[in-house]
Amino acid sequence: MRVKIRDGVKNRLALGHSFGTMLLMSEFKRNVFLSGHVRKFLVVVEEDAPEVEAALAFAANRVRRTGGMITMLYVIAPGDYQHWLGVKEIQREEAQQKAKAVFRLFKRKLKTSGFEDIEVEEIVREGKKAEEISRLIESDEDIAIIVLGASSEQSGPGPLITNLFTGSKAGNFPIPISIIPGNLSWDDITSLA
Repeated sequence: MRVKIRDGVKNRLALGHSFGTMLLMSEFKRNVFLSGHVRKFLVVVEEDAPEVEAALAFAANRVRRTGGMITMLYVIAPGDYQHWLGVKEIQREEAQQKAKAVFRLFKRKLKTSGFEDIEVEEIVREGKKAEEISRLIESDEDIAIIVLGASSEQSGPGPLITNLFTGSKAGNFPIPISIIPGNLSWDDITSLA
């Protein structure tokens, strides 16, 4: 039996079968309720996006009611300084500092809203946002749900939702997607989640 190995997943081979074949982890069911695993709610965070608070509120309430933890992902856009290594490193360091500040902001929001007991994992990736989200989900079998806030602007739900979940991608995403209206307050979300 031949197994097609997609680009970038050669190092994520999981279980060997008695027939000597290997299957990719992404082809397995997620086992988030087995011993040694924890169900993770993925929230993509960024500065200047008020709808992220709605996603965080929903994830925190679901974790409190059903167990698990929150994984906050911050994606740094790739730099455009190929010939200026020093500038690229400065830009990367500034972006890392910005990511840490965003994490502190949202962890403080969780704490002031009474969710200080929620376990939070912080992950920083560099690249195109949609690709890095997909790579993270593929590499971490404990991520069970992605929670996104939809912008309440007239222009649409936001570029992330539009890019990730429209067209052929929408029906082929590997985990459930919760899209939370960005205009809901923490109290509204608490009563719903």
